[in-house]
Amino acid sequence: MSIALATGYAAAQVPDLGTRKAGDDWPTFLGPHHNSTSDEKGILTQWDAHPPRIIWERKLNTGYSMPTISRGRLFLFERIGDQLTLTCMTSEGGTDLWSYAYPTKYEDMYGYNNGPRCSPIVDDDRVYIYGPLGKLTCLNVVNGKVIWQVDTFEKFNVVPNFFGVGSTPVIEGDLLIAQVGGSPPDSEPIGSGHTKGLDSGIVAFNKHTGQVVYHITDELASYSSPVTATIDGRRWCFVFTRGGLVGFEPATGKVDFQYPWRARINESVNASTPIVVNDMVFISETYGPGASLLKVKPGGYDIVWRDGPNEREHMQAHWNTPIVREGYLYGCSGRHTGNAELRCLDFKTGEVKWSQPRLTRSSLLYVDDHFICLTEYGRLLLLRVNHEKFDMAGMLALGDDDGTEKLKYPAWAAPILSHGLLYVRGADRLLCMELIPVTQ
Repeated sequence: MSIALATGYAAAQVPDLGTRKAGDDWPTFLGPHHNSTSDEKGILTQWDAHPPRIIWERKLNTGYSMPTISRGRLFLFERIGDQLTLTCMTSEGGTDLWSYAYPTKYEDMYGYNNGPRCSPIVDDDRVYIYGPLGKLTCLNVVNGKVIWQVDTFEKFNVVPNFFGVGSTPVIEGDLLIAQVGGSPPDSEPIGSGHTKGLDSGIVAFNKHTGQVVYHITDELASYSSPVTATIDGRRWCFVFTRGGLVGFEPATGKVDFQYPWRARINESVNASTPIVVNDMVFISETYGPGASLLKVKPGGYDIVWRDGPNEREHMQAHWNTPIVREGYLYGCSGRHTGNAELRCLDFKTGEVKWSQPRLTRSSLLYVDDHFICLTEYGRLLLLRVNHEKFDMAGMLALGDDDGTEKLKYPAWAAPILSHGLLYVRGADRLLCMELIPVTQ
């Protein structure tokens, strides 16, 4: 009996609750293309005269992650009290449908919030969540019943990372590929600087059963999410681990290369997701070496360019993932609020075309020849895609009637778009806004 039948709903039988038929679902972290870009058209661009209206809003509990959307359902993963909670609600109205929760004792060692970092992943009739203490859970999208669950910390002896688990897995065929980063039994804490990995840096699970299919590399886990791509007819998976970029064949786990790329200081993380354009892969971090572009091939890579130790880094992406459009890369560069700049680079050379300071740290969503830019203090900007200059088309300061801001610091999650509706979050509120009006 298949898992779909055992849980009561085959994928084709999952009812679509959405009424807005134009547009696309946003079923996983960074969207259907895994790069924070949308194919939808017809966005509102005259924000002064016709700003996107708020359809609904919701008070949030503890966490950092954005929701995901599939078949008219929105899946929100957060911490409520001492329970990690997945809530399924209607994406167009924000009405709760069901919830699932399990207890947690996670405490952030640096005093950041104690909620989940990873977004849910929806694949047909299943939704997956990855908690900050490594519990990987598969549930039915219609009724929230658990299909399988794996405690990766216990199974692979994971030493807790600086900020818990923060790398959203990826679905590839019948596999769910996740960063795990297990260690030997006598491994030292991550803060010691001497933590070692043991053959489970990357683990592929059977997405239907949770059984381990393979585990590879001695890398420790990072906060960057895996990305899959087809290059010259061959499937690849790229994972920017704590130690650097790993390129491998996702069906078999055969490793093609490992490219070391991390800061020398121990208290550092790799968090920006790799960007794949044709046969080139871009990575960036903000604690030391900056960015590098590789041209990949079976069994290895060639370095196209890389930031050097004695020069100004071209791009130092922190937790945001830059976006490439027509040969140019756009993204926020900088570790701290005060030094962060929005930049445009020539993708193939790394040359900085322009920089815009004083926006604070920000995240981008590309749609319809524009960027939606969310700053960490809750300002929402509409930018024209322009490699010659910073080109702002509109700005929204979202506030309540009493003058308080709707999106409070830290607004660190990139906006998402599904079926014309834009979703943005701050520290304690999720907004759903109509970016693309429904035409009759």
